[in-house]
Amino acid sequence: MTVEVKICGITDAEGMDAAVAAGADLVGFVFFPPSPRAVTPARAAALSARHAGGPVRVGLFVDPADEDIAAALAALPLGLIQLHGEETPARAAAIRARFGVAVMKALGVAEEADVAPVAAFAPVVDRFLFDARPPPGGPLPGGNARPFEWRLLAGRALPRPWLLAGGLTPGNVAEAIRIAGAPGVDVSSGVERARGVKDAALIRAFVAAAKGR
Repeated sequence: MTVEVKICGITDAEGMDAAVAAGADLVGFVFFPPSPRAVTPARAAALSARHAGGPVRVGLFVDPADEDIAAALAALPLGLIQLHGEETPARAAAIRARFGVAVMKALGVAEEADVAPVAAFAPVVDRFLFDARPPPGGPLPGGNARPFEWRLLAGRALPRPWLLAGGLTPGNVAEAIRIAGAPGVDVSSGVERARGVKDAALIRAFVAAAKGR
């Protein structure tokens, strides 16, 4: 099995170049202003333009208005829209239909019941991302460097491709893949040297560990 790797929260040229060079399958741009990794559509477009082809460009949105998605898509082509808020299945379906772009729904997980929404979302999204449920009252729905119990996903026959996220690092990603049976992983804070600043060496190490190189 070839594990997919997504490097999320790209904010600068070093991070973009390192993700591409390391062989990441997806790169994520955060269009959520409260995040320390937030970028404007213009900034994301400039970073994306550094490399023709390469990883799938993912736009991360949190309970977005249609105009927010439209502004990002006007600036750069996205291969995937990541919904990381409280979006309903109906909202996910509407976004997918209006923009004609594949949708990935992020679900915060802390216990068995948190996986249950998969059934309602599966008919209207193309992928899932399972992240650690954020702390109560926390300002960010993801990127909090918190893992969850990977065994909650072990052995599940999930109906869509999915990525595992939450507190992953070069040091634990291989174990996380083994325990959860994850076909893909997503990392942000685990490859940073400072909050919101990616580290090229950590990106290389993460991709290598995830892909068993």
